[in-house]
Amino acid sequence: MARVLGAGAAALALALTTPGVSQAAGGVLFIDRAAIHEPSGCYPLGDFVPSAVANFTDETAFVWSGPFCDGRVTSWVRSGEVVRPAPGMSLFIP
Repeated sequence: MARVLGAGAAALALALTTPGVSQAAGGVLFIDRAAIHEPSGCYPLGDFVPSAVANFTDETAFVWSGPFCDGRVTSWVRSGEVVRPAPGMSLFIP
């Protein structure tokens, strides 16, 4: 129950974000060992095997069920976490 409420709260927080204001997360995000410095926006995850995600930024990343950060939030990766989020087809970081 707490996970469902948390995912709903995360989706609501993303929906209420002011459009047009873009600020990259500070730090480095790794998706399958590929480093993304100062990440911002939507990134694809693995198609058949869950991707390895290491979040060394100052933001929480949200895993989405759809390929273009659409559908629903299925989980999140907090700052400092290294996980294989499943299910999920894309990852959004503000």
